[in-house]
Amino acid sequence: MSFVSPLFLWYFLPAILIAVLVLPRSWRNGIVAVGSLLFYATGAGAFTLLLLACMVVNFAAGPHLEPDPWGMRSQAQRRWLLIGVVAFDLSILLVWKYAGFATEQIAWFAQLFGGDVPIAELALPIGISFFTFHHISYVVDIYRGERPALRNPVAFGTYISMFPQLAAGPIVRYHEIADQLPQHRSHRLDDIAAGFPRFALGLCKKAVIADSLAPMVDACFSTPADEMTFAIAWLGAIGYTLQLYFDFSGYSDMAIGLGRMLGFRLPENFARPYSSVTVTEFWRRWHMSLSRWFRDYVYIPLGGNRGSAAKTYRNLWIVFLLTGFWHGAAWTYVVWGLYHGVLLVVERATGRDTSPATTGARVGRRALTLVLVVFGWVFFRSPDLGYAFTVVGTMLVPDFSGLSDVVATALTNQRLVLLLAALAVFFLPARPVTGPMLESARTTPATVLRIGVMTVGAIYAAILVATGTFSPFLYYQF
Repeated sequence: MSFVSPLFLWYFLPAILIAVLVLPRSWRNGIVAVGSLLFYATGAGAFTLLLLACMVVNFAAGPHLEPDPWGMRSQAQRRWLLIGVVAFDLSILLVWKYAGFATEQIAWFAQLFGGDVPIAELALPIGISFFTFHHISYVVDIYRGERPALRNPVAFGTYISMFPQLAAGPIVRYHEIADQLPQHRSHRLDDIAAGFPRFALGLCKKAVIADSLAPMVDACFSTPADEMTFAIAWLGAIGYTLQLYFDFSGYSDMAIGLGRMLGFRLPENFARPYSSVTVTEFWRRWHMSLSRWFRDYVYIPLGGNRGSAAKTYRNLWIVFLLTGFWHGAAWTYVVWGLYHGVLLVVERATGRDTSPATTGARVGRRALTLVLVVFGWVFFRSPDLGYAFTVVGTMLVPDFSGLSDVVATALTNQRLVLLLAALAVFFLPARPVTGPMLESARTTPATVLRIGVMTVGAIYAAILVATGTFSPFLYYQF
């Protein structure tokens, strides 16, 4: 089930909100947990059993991972249990997400010597990368003593399966939400009033902008490599840069708004990333919940920046290699991750990641950062590395071939207008961030924006959804 489907908007969401609003406060977690599992089952089917199995293992391990002041469990016992549970979680992810990729590489190597190895073909469970990271956060935070284990399976099920963030984040670290799981919610109408404008903003981003740009972007990236032109390459790259941002930040706004309506404060995931003046800053503003997860559970445990410069660079490379691979089992994602790792290492080595910039220099540095990010998204979107390098090479060599008939047909007047309007995100200042401002600010601009997205924007987006002009969220595939 998608947030932009009639089933969700007109049946599931109203039913959940009415239940949370009118039933006793102590029922909230149960309503959210059961509703979330039903939400997941409509799209994942039998994979719901896989999610439940992972939940059982991690919930059962939680109390045994807590620091024991009485010495009943040794540090070594806790450590080995943590290693076992994390290994279990990662093995589920590796098998279901990466078995096909691994066997493809083995089969390719075997063919060099005349061998024949079958390729594993496994369907990818929706949201597996996200609920795996939630489980790992849960057991690690307990092991570190940051929060106690949950003894109530309903509260645990609420954290792991909460439908706003289950399929595509934000990635909510356990210590960020543990204090919200007790059901002390009293101002339910206030929460709904605060969360709905945020949800409406995300709905507009997704249905009005991202989905409108999708056919044009698809046409560009469906162009045969030998027919690629400078104009098609740049149109596709810029179009995808905008489509991905409005699609994923739109999902995040909807998730945060839904969470607020249910009484939860989910972490922010975007903060005007295309206003960044360095790639380092970009990663502090893009998919922030993923960056924080890798910082807390990979980068810092590896040593972070506490050792030599060489070790810091190694840690950055490892983190971004894993970041790329987390997004998908393909060499394009690996190269995309390494590309960003190289850029961050270069910025740190040259001091550019922390050096201040004058107003004039900020303009140039912001433009350079945006161009570097756009080139990176080509690898993220391309079907394979060969095609990605063709597009990048074409972007570097101007020609006057123009657009193909297929791309020109896809670039309708309506999409051209939306493309030009969406380009405004490249020029907006770094602050304020629209989502949080819309949710909590009481200024006149925030009030006008709230009224606009809840009336004109939400109604128009709902009409688009009703006519079937919506597509799955891009991050559902991860």
